[in-house]
Amino acid sequence: MSQDLAGQTAVITGGVRGIGLGVGLHLAGRGCAVALWDVDPDGFDPDAAGFAPALVERVDVADEGAVTRAARAAEARLGHVDILVNNAGINGPVRPVADYPLREWERVLAIDLTGVFLCCRALVPGMVGRGYGRIVNVASIAGKEGTPGVSAYCAAKAGVIGFTKALAREVVTAGVTVNAVTPVMAETAILAEMTPEHIALTKAKIPMGRLVTVEEIAATIGWAASPACSFTTGAVFDISGGRADY
Repeated sequence: MSQDLAGQTAVITGGVRGIGLGVGLHLAGRGCAVALWDVDPDGFDPDAAGFAPALVERVDVADEGAVTRAARAAEARLGHVDILVNNAGINGPVRPVADYPLREWERVLAIDLTGVFLCCRALVPGMVGRGYGRIVNVASIAGKEGTPGVSAYCAAKAGVIGFTKALAREVVTAGVTVNAVTPVMAETAILAEMTPEHIALTKAKIPMGRLVTVEEIAATIGWAASPACSFTTGAVFDISGGRADY
């Protein structure tokens, strides 16, 4: 079945940098009209990005009203939304559970988990009504394995996996597939904020001995977002270089 996306439309959250931007470039390159949602879209440069989105919106995915307004704007501009890629997220502070601030816990879950719920709730009805849709939620290997010091992030990403499976079953006969991906650390600009020692330790956990590239993540999401993903739903695709095989 074709993976061509000509004539299709997509919303990508956290879309103006990193993984989200890479997914946008990948989908646009296959003919998809792309709307990028981001809490900080200032400075987005289509020339530097390599494609011109149909829409770039300032959206805090943890804000119910903002998500609802952005969903209506996307549907008005694009006509409808075929694909939703829930990529927006934050890591939160690195603290042991005993010292983890409640305010930061709530903030991480609001963005990384509740944001996925709000975006799906806003756009799923249109997909179900048309009898077609593809949703891909970006979780993390941390949601499977757990990573010391980032309990909120791990809990949120594990929640995304569970939510993905629940929603997939709700819409399983409606022509809408819902899947998740669980990448390891990717080669993005965030590496500049990390010590060489931390990066080396992360690589050591990956049997392939390297980090995943944004292009590799985008390629996996691209398949799950395409018509070719017609009989797979509620699945979790590891992009871990062999770190997770379950």
